[in-house]
Amino acid sequence: MTETSGVAIGRDAAIALIEPLTDLVAQAGAAILSIDRSGMRVEGKSDGSPVTEADMAADRIIAEGLKKIVPHIPTLSEERTHLAERPYNHSFFLIDPLDGTQEFVKGRDEFTVNLALVTHGQPLLGIVGAPALGLIWRGVVGHGAERLLVTKDASARAAQPIRTRPHPGPTGAWIVAVSRSHGDKRTEAFIAERPGAIRQILGSAVKFCRVAEGGADIYPRLSPTCEWDVAAGHAVVTAAGGKITDSRGAPLRFGEAREDFLVPEFIAWGDPSVAQ
Repeated sequence: MTETSGVAIGRDAAIALIEPLTDLVAQAGAAILSIDRSGMRVEGKSDGSPVTEADMAADRIIAEGLKKIVPHIPTLSEERTHLAERPYNHSFFLIDPLDGTQEFVKGRDEFTVNLALVTHGQPLLGIVGAPALGLIWRGVVGHGAERLLVTKDASARAAQPIRTRPHPGPTGAWIVAVSRSHGDKRTEAFIAERPGAIRQILGSAVKFCRVAEGGADIYPRLSPTCEWDVAAGHAVVTAAGGKITDSRGAPLRFGEAREDFLVPEFIAWGDPSVAQ
């Protein structure tokens, strides 16, 4: 595919965009909540993952909103990967309109709407909405992060700043955010290296947000996942004072020519000083 032309959005412009983009995430979340899970149709994608009318409704709201707000910035959505034109060397939006579809289908509340603005391969702005929990987490790297309490119809919200927490030291137990739906041997071995680790079993990008707000120390996933599952949470954790690396301590890159949009592995660290 050809290189995507465009412009690079910096921090000041990202700060100016945070409110209208939060509105889009809130609207997408309200649309998801309006759908009757008991009667909806669930289909399977080519990779075996489920997709529902809720995924598509949220994606339409975000796509149409972005065209109005920032029509000159390209987007990559999980539901529209056939339109991708990589590499994205400037700025682009990376979207998962319904992260945790399995959680949603099973009637659980830990599903999210993920929206990230990536500039030069690094997430700069991230918004993670958990509509069934009445929460939105958001942040701009270098500017800070916050958690919003949101009404179910997205008509009102109240914000409070959030920060990652320092690790309690050699005598303190690691609090580890782990997936309810996905596990692998490498991640289990990584957790086992931290004796006494306390697991928080969570769904979707809520795991990143627990690290960002100081409720967990670390979120490791040492198996492949997709860029749209990671980018928004990456920005929120980083904006809140944390750090995201691979298992060797190297930074992640987004929007390049990686096959199937995969992130091979990552670790979200609340305290950068203990990142390997």
